[in-house]
Amino acid sequence: MRMIIAGLLGVLMATPGGAGAQGQTHKGYESPPFQVDLAEGPAELRSCGAHLVAEVTVAGSREDSIGEGFRVLAGYIFGGNATGQKIAMTVPVPQSQQGERRWTVRLMIPQAFSSATVPAPKDGSIRFVTVPPERQAALGFSGRRGDQELAVRAQELRLWVTAKGLTITAGPDYYFYDGPMTLPCMRRNEVAFTVM
Repeated sequence: MRMIIAGLLGVLMATPGGAGAQGQTHKGYESPPFQVDLAEGPAELRSCGAHLVAEVTVAGSREDSIGEGFRVLAGYIFGGNATGQKIAMTVPVPQSQQGERRWTVRLMIPQAFSSATVPAPKDGSIRFVTVPPERQAALGFSGRRGDQELAVRAQELRLWVTAKGLTITAGPDYYFYDGPMTLPCMRRNEVAFTVM
């Protein structure tokens, strides 16, 4: 099953979405809008704009949950919705912990849609949420994205946020921009905290 999910994610992230995407992009994929207010090496302080996401919460390990959550969301954008419409892939694929062994996985809905026009999902576990404008601190890195690596990067970012006199209000969130078939040295990953 893990190989099937890895293959699906690889295919989705190897072919960019349609033309006319608005806002930020990565390798041709639309991304949530943000403005960089401060950058120091791989760390950034961002003002993030509001955006609509589809999300699902999955129980299990972090690694298994992102695979299962992405599988459900990929089914939706591949046409598993009320109109059968295919929706362009966006990046990153965010993941955040919601308690003991519970993880929420999200995909941004392209900005061409609104909450009124986005097709309803066939899978009742999918929810639509409008993420409000917020400030985030983010730390980018390439390479592997195992639990230990993510914990080290989150601690690095915590220290940077504290040094800037900011307060963490939520997170960490993990952002994955590239499919699992991408060479680790070519991957874009981020850990982020909501701050004030």
